[in-house]
Amino acid sequence: MAKAMDETDPGSTRWVFGYGSLIWNPGFSFLSAQLGLLRGAHRSLSIISHHHRGTRDTPGLVFGLTRGGSCRGMVFEVCATAWAEARAYLDARELVTSVYRDVWRPVTLADGRHVRALTYVVDEAHEQFAGQLSVEQQLAMIRAGVGISGRNVDYVLNTARHLMQLGIRDKALMTLARQLEADAPEDKGQAA
Repeated sequence: MAKAMDETDPGSTRWVFGYGSLIWNPGFSFLSAQLGLLRGAHRSLSIISHHHRGTRDTPGLVFGLTRGGSCRGMVFEVCATAWAEARAYLDARELVTSVYRDVWRPVTLADGRHVRALTYVVDEAHEQFAGQLSVEQQLAMIRAGVGISGRNVDYVLNTARHLMQLGIRDKALMTLARQLEADAPEDKGQAA
């Protein structure tokens, strides 16, 4: 997949928008992080995972940004000298099967500034795009999925917990999290 055009000055900092596991596990060096709002797409458990949180035989379900609405997440500022390494890491992590497209999108930071941030959005034409699944379908896939990055349940619960800590309300995710926590109360303190 071709890299998204970097529309920022080569000597300036870059920004990355995180809406799922990047919030709690960015995996790259950054100068600062703050809440941000992206308009035109929303967080949804809409990507079938054959790698990080599932396998081809037992797929999991991970977050994607799908068209419409808005999404609150974390925006990470990366210094120019660390950008090449951060970008390579992010592409290796997010573009494993090309279900995500890397794009630059306008994001409003909590401090009121407007920046362009590298954002990984779902390619809705990709075979791994699950579309809108029922709560029951989502729960079945999440409960069964385990991939190279661990259990799908841990991924969903960890994301839900971090969103709550940040004051981000995601009603659909919280509904799923309550049901997953009811399955195994002893897992409440685990992180993956």
